[in-house]
Amino acid sequence: MPELSRFYGIIIKLLYNDIAQHNKPHVHVYYGEYCASIAIDGELLSGSLPYKQLKMVVGWLALHEDEAYAAWNKAVRGEQFSKIRPL
Repeated sequence: MPELSRFYGIIIKLLYNDIAQHNKPHVHVYYGEYCASIAIDGELLSGSLPYKQLKMVVGWLALHEDEAYAAWNKAVRGEQFSKIRPL
């Protein structure tokens, strides 16, 4: 699973061709033993994260919304995408 960004121990990844389980544009987030799928609009789709880290990811997605959608669109077509710089 290619990495989109990493900050404060949070790893954000995208899957190529990932539309089977969640049609909504989303990222996969890992923090220690936690993992979650979060829509680019900030909705928690599955899994869990500690509250503080969830808010950080939602804020990061809001700041990088255009870049995240561009990366998602490339990933669902199976194309490589650029990493997004952290906060």
